[in-house]
Amino acid sequence: MLMKLEKSWKKILKKEIEDDYFKALLDTLEEEYLNQICFPPKDLIFNAFNQCSFEKTKVVVLGQDPYHGEGEANGLAFSVNDGIKIPPSLRNIYREINADFDTIFEPNSGNLERWSKQGVLLLNATLSVRKDSPNSHKHLKWQQFTDAVIQLLSNEKEHLVFLLWGAFAQKKGKFIDENKHLILTSGHPSPMSANQGKWFGNKHFSQVNTYLEQIGKEQIEW
Repeated sequence: MLMKLEKSWKKILKKEIEDDYFKALLDTLEEEYLNQICFPPKDLIFNAFNQCSFEKTKVVVLGQDPYHGEGEANGLAFSVNDGIKIPPSLRNIYREINADFDTIFEPNSGNLERWSKQGVLLLNATLSVRKDSPNSHKHLKWQQFTDAVIQLLSNEKEHLVFLLWGAFAQKKGKFIDENKHLILTSGHPSPMSANQGKWFGNKHFSQVNTYLEQIGKEQIEW
């Protein structure tokens, strides 16, 4: 499989992408995409990296795996393509942003590219999935790769903000140096978690902007 990866990430991830496990992963993906319907499209598998360079990254949002419905996934965690109905988790994210900033913004798209372009890395732990089969690629070595990404971000950069929503994401906190970075945790924005009082009111978005302002970086227009 031909891998399209932004040059700064290609440099920082050189050791990983030249490792035998990663080459085997790409070979397996080639077979999967040939014999199954998989998402996102092959040219968008590494979209999170291509939309947000290593140098530009200042916030990391960690998801689990891509949406598995037709036409939904665009390679960015929690994001869907333009024209696709906004998923429940993302709708709850938008609700929390409105409550956090006391606004009434009503987005007409669930495409979060605008976040990526501001330095928000929307990283899924697993970067591909079979149609209508959530977590169907969890047996691949994606998590070895994305764990290495998180570790490298923690080691090589300073003053990042990591947003870890839900138990799955919070387990990745072990790869992050909390003395160098801000880690914000809460329940997952999915309806089940949010309706149990574990999501709404976390005020993560204003906390991110306050922190970025304190360290002299441009705030995110959520």
